[in-house]
Amino acid sequence: MNPTKAKLMSAVTDLLKQEGIAGLSARAVADRAGVNQALVFYHFGTLMDLVDQACRAATDEAAASYRAELAEVTSLSELLELGRGLHERERAAGNITVMAQLLAGAQRDKTLAETSRYALGRWNEEIEAAVARALQGSPLEGVVDAPGLSRAISSAFIGLLMYDGVDRPGADSAFASLEQLGALVEVIEDLGPTARLVLRSRLKGRG
Repeated sequence: MNPTKAKLMSAVTDLLKQEGIAGLSARAVADRAGVNQALVFYHFGTLMDLVDQACRAATDEAAASYRAELAEVTSLSELLELGRGLHERERAAGNITVMAQLLAGAQRDKTLAETSRYALGRWNEEIEAAVARALQGSPLEGVVDAPGLSRAISSAFIGLLMYDGVDRPGADSAFASLEQLGALVEVIEDLGPTARLVLRSRLKGRG
């Protein structure tokens, strides 16, 4: 990648983490990157196109970095546990702040709406594969739709992203409740064959 483009993309994500979407401007990004402001438009056309490319690249990198861990998930309880760790790491890296800012900007800007849609879809690809694998052999297999459940998990994650920014203890409490759900899932996964059949039948009857 062109070194100047790389500097601008790094600068825009840094500013999103520290100043938020309201603090973005071509001048601020250029100053952070240590380049002439005109280069923002030369390389990207618009400031929002720069944000789009930078955030897509960052999402791809982050999703790829967790692929190996997600590939080892064999149960829903393990997926919930990994989700908690992922959230903590992404929070520390500032990526949760970036996602929250994208979602806020998406309400007013079509480019940012597309960026947010891409980021959520990219994560959902990784989560859906893990969910499908976790459901194999579970009493929930054939009852719960893996794509639908993965989107539900992604939607919950979005809510926790926004919650985290205004009430971190509340977000922590929500994650604690998810961990309790994980414990319940472990109980379900440990059911014997007969109990599994009964549970699956009851769940299908409510579908």
